[in-house]
Amino acid sequence: MEIITGGVTAAKGFWAAGVEAGIKYQNRKDMAMVYSKTPCRAAGVFTTNVVKAAPVLWDKEVVESEWEAQAIVVNSGIANACTGKLGYEYCRETAGAAADALEISPQSVLICSTGVIGMQLPMEKMTEGVRMLAKAIKPGEEVGTDAAKAIMTTDTRNKQVAVKVTIGGKEVTIGGMCKGSGMIHPNMCTMLAFVTTDVNISKKLLQEALSADVQDTFNMVSVDGDTSTNDTLLVLANGQAGNHEITEKGADYDTFVEALHYVNETLAKKIAGDGEGATALFEVKVIHADNKEDAKTLAKSVITSSLTKAALFGHDANWGRILCALGYSGAKFDPEAIELYLESSAGKILIFKDGMAADYSEEEATRILSCSEVTALVDMKMGEAEATAWGCDLTYDYVKINADYRS
Repeated sequence: MEIITGGVTAAKGFWAAGVEAGIKYQNRKDMAMVYSKTPCRAAGVFTTNVVKAAPVLWDKEVVESEWEAQAIVVNSGIANACTGKLGYEYCRETAGAAADALEISPQSVLICSTGVIGMQLPMEKMTEGVRMLAKAIKPGEEVGTDAAKAIMTTDTRNKQVAVKVTIGGKEVTIGGMCKGSGMIHPNMCTMLAFVTTDVNISKKLLQEALSADVQDTFNMVSVDGDTSTNDTLLVLANGQAGNHEITEKGADYDTFVEALHYVNETLAKKIAGDGEGATALFEVKVIHADNKEDAKTLAKSVITSSLTKAALFGHDANWGRILCALGYSGAKFDPEAIELYLESSAGKILIFKDGMAADYSEEEATRILSCSEVTALVDMKMGEAEATAWGCDLTYDYVKINADYRS
């Protein structure tokens, strides 16, 4: 697998654009379009929140049908959530505008929104934005970046990744972009993510690969414990790589899954590291657990602990908070048996062993915790299962950002 620059326009046949439509923000791009020159197999995973935004309902209908997708239209600033039947009708209207501008079917247009809940979309601006996007779309890395910037809300940076692999003797590219910074929690986060690929694969296997992989990537991320109304992860595959269609599991499928996993994990970590107000990416890796589910439960419990996140912000090796979070996770283990390490680019230290604090230097621990990426490694000493979760520290700025989010 070769890691390359780019995002949603890296794969063959995908174009993009980002424009200023004035949906809520001024003097910044706030609408994006991703377009494939040929129809695509589409797969998707969506929020588990019972309160689902209108675009989620629209996209689920498209993805779960036999329709092929060809375009994605995204706006930031207004979520189009809790907007009733009118909000859904606005999705239909947006898809119709894109279909007219691109000369494709409305059922091949996916719609996504992110931003403030409860506001109705300004449809004149939306439809004009769609027309602007249709005129602006083109291939290339620059427009891919424009699109990645246009979907941001409280994000501090755009998030993109792309890789190349060889499948069936053909070069296959997978690229992606995402947004997400707050209201992020497992079972899909407050995030939008779009992955494009030129691989030729059946719709059934594309969905199966995505549904399985999200369990170890996007569903292992948490910033603040809030699961959004708008979470959407879409994958479009247009088949332009020219490989023989992947219709069954085997070496070609495994190669695709490995590349998809890298893209999804990279995007998930970018979201965690850019949590609202965050200064550090917090990775929790649980190893030698009794089973996979317990490993996931333990890792998630630590990254969602507000006390642990606050200690990370203070560069304080307060290992008691980590042990506490492990203890109330619901997983069964012997606290006398586990070992706990802290690790970053500044080094690695053992801080807990045999049921008590290890002999370590607080100064060294502080140095390790002062880096922009910190890992807590928890060795359960029970079995062979492992899992990794990603979060961030909890800072003063998180409260400031969310105290006046609507204004």
